[in-house]
Amino acid sequence: MSAVDYSIDGKPYEGFFLKPAGKSNVPVVVIAHAWAGLAENERQKAQLVVDKLGYAAFAMDVYGKGKRGTTIEENQALMNPLAGNRAELQKRLAGGLAAAKQQEGVDASKAAAIGYCFGGLSVLDMARAGMDVLGVCSFHGLLGAPDNISSPKISAKVLIEHGWQDPMAKPDDVLAIAKEMTEAGADWQLHAHGNSMHAFTTQGANNPDMGTVYNADADRRSFEHLEDFLAELF
Repeated sequence: MSAVDYSIDGKPYEGFFLKPAGKSNVPVVVIAHAWAGLAENERQKAQLVVDKLGYAAFAMDVYGKGKRGTTIEENQALMNPLAGNRAELQKRLAGGLAAAKQQEGVDASKAAAIGYCFGGLSVLDMARAGMDVLGVCSFHGLLGAPDNISSPKISAKVLIEHGWQDPMAKPDDVLAIAKEMTEAGADWQLHAHGNSMHAFTTQGANNPDMGTVYNADADRRSFEHLEDFLAELF
């Protein structure tokens, strides 16, 4: 797994890249990080994509090189400015996608994006903004529509893996995104996992008061859905 330096508007960002040994011209799965920035969870997911699915993985950075959070307060301070400025977030996502497609051994015509929590919102915005990906998958993501794109037409396929008891994406939010995706003409799927809260794929998450709890069954099932989804795309 190698670090990748890239720039957006002259500012430094640092992602990381991993691909199957000895393979070339492989599809690439771009990974959008949760609210803390690139961390161990994204590294684990990248390794899974490579080892279990056989694709390349590129983990994007939307905060900037070295900007990572370790506390709730730090994470909020990093995420909130971008959650409140979706046009800026989308620009940084586009920069990360471009960097992913430039990596050696990648088939740039076969890209998809997956994201977790804040990263789930990020990849949905990639689809909404019409970025050049075949599909996106949001895991326990925030679902709210951006305010800078009205009546998008979505060509990327969309998969949403949702914890039904997620306090950050409630049933009304699920109904709203179903309506949004339908009106956008998207080819979309939504799988709701019972007895699952936010961060259900994040090993070690165990804060019921905040609504972030790991669920091994939902983690396994949602990854199987992703495997089928990517096989269809690629």
